[in-house]
Amino acid sequence: MKTVLVVDDENDIVQLIRYNLEREGFRVESARDGNEALKKAGEVKPDLILLDIMLPGKDGYEVIKSLNQAERTASIPVIFLTAKSAEFDEVLGLELGADDYIVKPISPRKLVSRIRAVLRRYEGVKSEEGKNIDFGILVIDRDSYMVKVAGEQVFFPRKEFEILFYLASHEGKVISRETLLSRVWGADVYVGDRTVDVHIRKIREKLGKHSEMIETIKGVGYKFKVE
Repeated sequence: MKTVLVVDDENDIVQLIRYNLEREGFRVESARDGNEALKKAGEVKPDLILLDIMLPGKDGYEVIKSLNQAERTASIPVIFLTAKSAEFDEVLGLELGADDYIVKPISPRKLVSRIRAVLRRYEGVKSEEGKNIDFGILVIDRDSYMVKVAGEQVFFPRKEFEILFYLASHEGKVISRETLLSRVWGADVYVGDRTVDVHIRKIREKLGKHSEMIETIKGVGYKFKVE
């Protein structure tokens, strides 16, 4: 049974989501503010987090940043479910690593469908063949989400990890931004090219002096290469 952590400060919304998810066979945990969400996520380690943005204390943006910075919670898929409908908010949410961004209101059936789609995509990525990559200078372990750069362990939040893993799995091949978007976020989630570029910049920062392993192919995408 998959566990979903619902984070929203409106009790009516939490209860409505709980009713519909439990009816579909999910186990539901809930939190009413950002701090409680982080505590519950660490304790329960749910299969997915449904996260509002406008929360007491830490808002949803702060929560996802904190989730991504902690090894125990960085691999948990996150869907923003919020009343904030501006394009800026959606782009920011996806750039911070969310798997989907849903604007309220949404029908229960559509919500369940979007949750299942993210979980399917996540399970598909986890079950890929070739779980370990070892280039000497760069070692990636798929099971533990562990990356070593020049022998030093470096922490990568899940979206950054998935992009790096996909590029490294296709060493020497040019990978378009569209392919990365589809592979990491899924074809059913609209994400702009800028989101990929932001994640690539963060990956390069973590690779440090070895950042040249990811080469920009102007107008197309990126290529991973090891000299």
